[in-house]
Amino acid sequence: MGLFSKIKEKLNNKTVFENKKQEEKFSKGLEKTRKEFSDKLNNLNKKYKKVNSEYFEELEEMLIMADIGVNTVINFMDRLVDRARKEKIEDPELLKELIVDELFIIYVNDEILVNKINYSNNGPTVLLFVGVNGVGKTTTIAKIAKREKDAGKKVLLVAGDTFRAGAIEQLREWGDRLNIDVIYGNEGMDPSSIVYKGVEKAKNENYDIVLIDTAGRLQNKVNLMKELEKINKVIGNFIEDAPHETLLVLDASTGQNGVSQAKSFKEITNITGIVLTKLDGTAKGGIVLAIKEEVNIPVKYIGLGEKAEDLEVFDIEKYIYGLFKEMM
Repeated sequence: MGLFSKIKEKLNNKTVFENKKQEEKFSKGLEKTRKEFSDKLNNLNKKYKKVNSEYFEELEEMLIMADIGVNTVINFMDRLVDRARKEKIEDPELLKELIVDELFIIYVNDEILVNKINYSNNGPTVLLFVGVNGVGKTTTIAKIAKREKDAGKKVLLVAGDTFRAGAIEQLREWGDRLNIDVIYGNEGMDPSSIVYKGVEKAKNENYDIVLIDTAGRLQNKVNLMKELEKINKVIGNFIEDAPHETLLVLDASTGQNGVSQAKSFKEITNITGIVLTKLDGTAKGGIVLAIKEEVNIPVKYIGLGEKAEDLEVFDIEKYIYGLFKEMM
């Protein structure tokens, strides 16, 4: 049984979503990408009675437009054409399931379907956030902080981005709004000194989760690399095996530029996961697949709206549903 069939079976048994509200959120959040991809796939299948070279050429162009990435699409098409030939499939409607299966083989590849955070069993869990300005990094930190607080965790925010004007104040405002403690200093201060105060407080006062904001000055890689190395060293000296996650925040609407940012940050520091914001506002939801194929970093959270509760743990099965619900 292919992945597509498994998801259909799970949906029939109502095991993919926790509740109807979450199902609706994924459906609405991925609507633009679904319209771009699923609707076009249906139109393509109506256009051709039999699968042929012209069909595959149009499908390839359609996938590239969904911002899955040229290299990813080429590899995918090679596998799809080969599999269709071996299984002697000529009916475009019968090819649908193969298309979905092969697309998500890119992401899953026998891995665990839900990408969970690596929580520490000994002392505070430290989440370090990186990303360029404008991607929604500070807001994302606040949303994750709210999730953790709502789960009963004692949460601390650390304003380690001392270079962007307003970054400290923005995190402080979120702290006040959510009633969560914030460690901060003055604009222009050494970020590692703020981080030092934060992890020291977290360890001494038994916080469960520490979320650390950092500057995203990608235009100066050398300085940023040194800064992150220093921050990582400070964290590691206080808390063993920390940071437990280094999460890169990307704006989904930037498409392939987001993939380029992921490659650049991967060169600078050890990225353990991606937070993909603004997925609800773009038709470029295929970036989820491009990131996995081209950078091999799992997407751990996705943003499906502006509200704090609209940040969801990424689950490939729910993502499949959001893209192909009309085919389920």
